Amino acid sequence: MRIAQQATFWIVVGAIALIAVVLLRQIMLPFVVGTLLAYLLVPAVDMLERRNINRTLAALTVFLPLILGIIAALLVLFPVIIGELRFFIEEFPRYVARLQSLATDASRSWVHSILGDDLHIEQSSVDVAKTMGTKWLDGVVTSVWSSGRAVLSLLSLLVVTPIIAIYLAIDWHRMIATVDGWFAPKYRNDIRQLGREIHEAVAGFVRGQFVICLVLALLYSTALKLIGLNHAILIGATAGIISFVPYLGAGTGILVSVCVAVDQFWPNWAPVAAVGGVFIVGEVFADYVLSPRLIGRRVNLNPVWMMFALFAFGALFGFIGVLLAIPVAASLGVILRFARRKSLGRSAHNASTTAM
Repeated sequence: MRIAQQATFWIVVGAIALIAVVLLRQIMLPFVVGTLLAYLLVPAVDMLERRNINRTLAALTVFLPLILGIIAALLVLFPVIIGELRFFIEEFPRYVARLQSLATDASRSWVHSILGDDLHIEQSSVDVAKTMGTKWLDGVVTSVWSSGRAVLSLLSLLVVTPIIAIYLAIDWHRMIATVDGWFAPKYRNDIRQLGREIHEAVAGFVRGQFVICLVLALLYSTALKLIGLNHAILIGATAGIISFVPYLGAGTGILVSVCVAVDQFWPNWAPVAAVGGVFIVGEVFADYVLSPRLIGRRVNLNPVWMMFALFAFGALFGFIGVLLAIPVAASLGVILRFARRKSLGRSAHNASTTAM
């Protein structure tokens, strides 16, 4: 009976949490970001507290410089990023047209032998590229700043998020102890073990992947800049940041940078090959050097499961779902492995008891 009551309680809690995320997803962003920020930086606060620093002061010491630095960087870099993005989008149709003119050149008979003589893709593709141009960017920026909800969301993200993160970091261990008290004493050891495994998987992956994305963004940007590619910093930084989705960063980087490189360097193939090689080397470096050291095999997250979680949660809950996808996917994987291990252990114990 006790097990049924515990299961019912947690099913109800889970259902309420899911309904809250669905109904309140428009205002959840500061709370989700603040919780994730607190979760990632609580170890730093704990370290300062162990050095006899008041926990409130320790939280302020950790969070305030970081948050002020992020706000300052956004204020300084946002106009630069928008300007570079606008320039890139203005030029991208020309890159596509140049690539098509090379691919459909009448002197290259191999193209016609494969695709036939009726090649009428130049104008249509350029038109498609233009629809992704400055009108799209202007529309997005205008809608963001003209929408009162968007401005309110931005202000709440910059103001409310730090407050939530600081309060959660201060009360973190008290909240954990409160949740721990919700479980029956008989199951607390198992729940604590499960919690440690979830923490190890989520924290290990998120922190490690965050560092990997920053390293790849710096690596891609620097290497493309040394090659002399136009928009090197924008392309490299974007490819590095979205590398938390397996192979998406490298694939996107190769596709976009090769289009730019062909237009810029043709008919010299060496820089084009070097641009593609940058992303191949970066992906190999991340998979075989950075991931084993920063994440390790203990975080057993299948890339296909992770991509499914990102797309599924993003489709269901928007940007909030993207933020929650990796922690939830990692937690579900740990819970399923934990339940399977316990079930197998219980079956082996029953079998040995029966044999005796």
